[in-house]
Amino acid sequence: MKQDVLTPVTARRPSIAILVAISAVNPLAMNIYLPSMPRLVEFFGTTMSEVQLTLSLYLAAVALAQIAIGPLSDRFGRRPVLLWGLGIFLAGSMICVFAQSISVFLVGRILQAAGGCAGIVLGRAIVRDLFDRRQAASMIGYVTMGMAVAPMVGPAIGGVLDQAFGVVAISIFVIAIGLAVMLAAFVNLHETNHYKMSGGVGELFRNFGTLMTLPAFWAYALTAAFTSITFFAFLGGGPFIASELLDMSPSEYGLYFMLVAAGYIVGNWVSGRHASSAGVLKMITAGNLLLLAAIAAIAVFFAAGYIHPLSLFGPIFFVGIANGICLPSSIAGAVSVRPDLAGAASGLAGSMQIGFGAIASALVGWLLSGVLWPGTIWPLVLVMVLACVATLISGFATKITDPDG
Repeated sequence: MKQDVLTPVTARRPSIAILVAISAVNPLAMNIYLPSMPRLVEFFGTTMSEVQLTLSLYLAAVALAQIAIGPLSDRFGRRPVLLWGLGIFLAGSMICVFAQSISVFLVGRILQAAGGCAGIVLGRAIVRDLFDRRQAASMIGYVTMGMAVAPMVGPAIGGVLDQAFGVVAISIFVIAIGLAVMLAAFVNLHETNHYKMSGGVGELFRNFGTLMTLPAFWAYALTAAFTSITFFAFLGGGPFIASELLDMSPSEYGLYFMLVAAGYIVGNWVSGRHASSAGVLKMITAGNLLLLAAIAAIAVFFAAGYIHPLSLFGPIFFVGIANGICLPSSIAGAVSVRPDLAGAASGLAGSMQIGFGAIASALVGWLLSGVLWPGTIWPLVLVMVLACVATLISGFATKITDPDG
């Protein structure tokens, strides 16, 4: 691979707060509209299926944009790519404010997603620029712990704004948050990429080719992707299970769902405290084993006839912990295989997480619609078990491909 390694850039390390802020913009914007989806149907005079595209297209845009953002930051630097991404995010939010039709609103949502996900990709890459692999796993845990607050509080904020001022107020709030984060990044986030490369678009694609030849990258990236599937499968099947099997109201579901986010925060706190001393491979193994135990608990409870919200959400709390333990270390491993390609690695691994997760979410919804074991929890359990087995396999592969981890 041809590359031009520049003289290392001397810059102050960004605070955890700014890394959390740039990483939280995208999940906040994704979730803040969820309570208002029925209102958007009325506001735009459209159908629920079209309004649901505001989420599915958002996820698709995040998955695709990450592929480009990572390599661009390897070439041009983290700071300019992040600022351009936040600019695109703000432009999309402005379109959402003035949209008079659902099609225009969807354009705004796609731009929000594509620009805002720069913070997720580059937050990870910046951490790897500044820390070795073990320290990076710890730092990513702390950053993700803070970032997880955004999807917890986003729906509550969106619901209050909608009820008090209307749906347009949500987009105005998102603009205010985006502007504040962009200003903070402009002032406080200095360039951290010490390996900026020369070359054009062809060189960027060759960087992906280089990553794809590295077994260790695939092992770490697939571990992150399969682990994420367990969470996205729950997103796709949880509402149906809660409504049809557990007879829960939407408000009850919202309260219990906080257990999922709380578990993820706990898991990331564990990563932040212990990843640097334990090492990424031990953290991945611990997370995978806890994930297997949590999914087995769901199956045991429902097979034994214990049909109660805690029979699902109790184990799902531990699924969140397992994700929080495993993901920071698997991501840190993926971006550390080639530190000079940390941006490309972060983008590709992140795209796999979202892409695999979106497929799993849709698959669970399809299976629950009556294709397999209709009216039961077993389609959800099946997908989660298959993802868990795949995670164990790829996690074991990290030990073979990167025994020094």
